[in-house]
Amino acid sequence: MRIRVVHETHYSYEHPARGLIQVLRMTPRDHDGQYVRRWRIEPSIDGRLTEREDGFGNIVHWFTPDQAADALVIRVTGEVDTHETHGIVRGTVERLPDPFYLRESELAAASPAIKALADGVAAAGDGAPLPCLHRLMEAVHTHMTYAPGPASAAVPAPSAFEAGRGVCQDLAHVFIAAARHLEIPARYVSGYFRPEGDDAERETPHGWAEALVPDLGWVGFDPATGEATTQAYIRIAAGLDYLGAAPIRGSRTGGGTETLDVRLRVEQAQAAPQS
Repeated sequence: MRIRVVHETHYSYEHPARGLIQVLRMTPRDHDGQYVRRWRIEPSIDGRLTEREDGFGNIVHWFTPDQAADALVIRVTGEVDTHETHGIVRGTVERLPDPFYLRESELAAASPAIKALADGVAAAGDGAPLPCLHRLMEAVHTHMTYAPGPASAAVPAPSAFEAGRGVCQDLAHVFIAAARHLEIPARYVSGYFRPEGDDAERETPHGWAEALVPDLGWVGFDPATGEATTQAYIRIAAGLDYLGAAPIRGSRTGGGTETLDVRLRVEQAQAAPQS
């Protein structure tokens, strides 16, 4: 599948903002099942855009405007060819040892209620990791209502689980916390998702989880949809939780009230016929 992305993030400030820094994890890498045909980041104002790599192996861009600004648009466009791998993720850049992803993180800590859910899922099978993870994904999907929309604030897994609903990142955090409680390395992944037959404009990128299965490798699980990841997903960045893989995080001095508007279209593109 060839997927086209047009993602615009619009910032406007009450007064010109100084010392503006935007940290962008918005660039995918090639790996098995994913080939980046073209990808471009275009800020609307003059400044310096530098590329780095973080400790997780994600491509990170830092943008600093040349002068104070009362508005900024970050426009990301690109096309990626994806192929079905049945959720198995191979060929990614791995900078950290697998046990690192057993570490409890700020947004993916397991409460007693999450631990009880995980223990119940594990007790229902023969202990094989892959079926257990599929049952865990289904349990989170069943227990929590997925509410598509922008994340107004980072919500820790225990709070989201108690509320019984949340955006995609909330369900992913609950899954990750439960998997780590079962001693299964798990991590958060940000990217884009195109539901089958749906090219509608969206409010936010997507987030899901990956868990490590012995003798198989990392496998993508999306508790928001209740399914393993498919060729409809573009993988961008990974971290212990959302804070390590957020598409945009920034800081500024002054500017007063900030207004944010996101315009995102993820659609299937037609591949050019081969000669």
